[in-house]
Amino acid sequence: MTLAEGVVAPGFEPVREAFERNFADGGEVGAGLTVYRHGEPVVDLWGGWADPASRRPWRRDTIAPLASTCKTFASGALLLLAERGRVDLEAPVARYWPEFAGQGKDGITVRTLLGHRAGLPSLHMRPITWEDLRDWTPITEALAAAAPEWPPGTAHGYHGVTIGHLAGEIVRRVSGLTLSEFLAREITGPLGLDCYVRVPDAAMPRLATMVVPDAEAVRLGMEVPELAEFVEALHDPGTLTYRALYGSVAIGWDTTNERRTYEVESPSMDGVASAHSLARYFAALIGEVGGVRLLSRDLLDRVRTPQADGIDRILRVRTAWGIGFAVPGGPFWPAPEHLTGLFGQSGATGSFAFADPDRGLAFGYVPNRGSELLEGGDFRVRTLIEALYRAPL
Repeated sequence: MTLAEGVVAPGFEPVREAFERNFADGGEVGAGLTVYRHGEPVVDLWGGWADPASRRPWRRDTIAPLASTCKTFASGALLLLAERGRVDLEAPVARYWPEFAGQGKDGITVRTLLGHRAGLPSLHMRPITWEDLRDWTPITEALAAAAPEWPPGTAHGYHGVTIGHLAGEIVRRVSGLTLSEFLAREITGPLGLDCYVRVPDAAMPRLATMVVPDAEAVRLGMEVPELAEFVEALHDPGTLTYRALYGSVAIGWDTTNERRTYEVESPSMDGVASAHSLARYFAALIGEVGGVRLLSRDLLDRVRTPQADGIDRILRVRTAWGIGFAVPGGPFWPAPEHLTGLFGQSGATGSFAFADPDRGLAFGYVPNRGSELLEGGDFRVRTLIEALYRAPL
């Protein structure tokens, strides 16, 4: 079949070439890639198989699991409430969620929480189950009862399993809507997006099948020298790294293609989107798209200003965080680090989305072959971004 369908604007041909090379040389199975510039798509590509077993082709509206990239939906929802004056980023979380104040958490602000500095990367409960995700409140009650792992605001560590529920519960308390309901009413509905933290039945037939990396690929991915300390900690049940990631969930790669994974509200781990919708969402964060703009320039500048930069207490490597989004810094950030002012998020499925407000760019990449790296950012997306910045911007 044709390696890539879709269109690119003049000058962006190198992006198509890089996208097709990922299939020819890089083991890509199926993927979509969209780039917006100043509110209009300049790259809109898709190709390969949404389901390699049945030879179902990838189409423009194919949706696929994002893993951690879906965290940006919860962050964006909370920031939209801040934009509208309903949430103060400098206010204590407990102003909106009173039960959260216990165990020394009364001074944690919304900004501190969204910068992964609250000290709540793990759950002081049994690992999260399907039933917990379905019911929501067992997880938020556990977070309200938890004591911080470090003094809040003094360090940062990836809240990989918890940040979606932390942000989502504030959204629920302020708006009276579940995160899915708020997204549909205020963001994805007005923008016409296929972005979900709970997939509706009507969209399920368009969901791609994930191809999980084999053990050898994962082993090679984990042999990146910069990740040695992280990999060692990840496999030691006595570490906070293990407790925050593997130890906090009873759900693994083997359930990735189970329908029930996407029937629950799991905003840290299990959201889905099409590449086109993901890029359109990020475009609306930084500018007007179809008459909708989500964040003002003033708030946007705060969002992309680093709140934390240094060795991550969980990932054991350098990471950097703005407010609700990663910013350039460290091995899990796949864009060249000399490009400052960007913000985004990668996921273990290989997905990545980011915005470059200074150049008016919004990028959404969604594949269905999982990344060899736990938090994504592998060579496939890096080559696409390098090609993008060779275009006339």
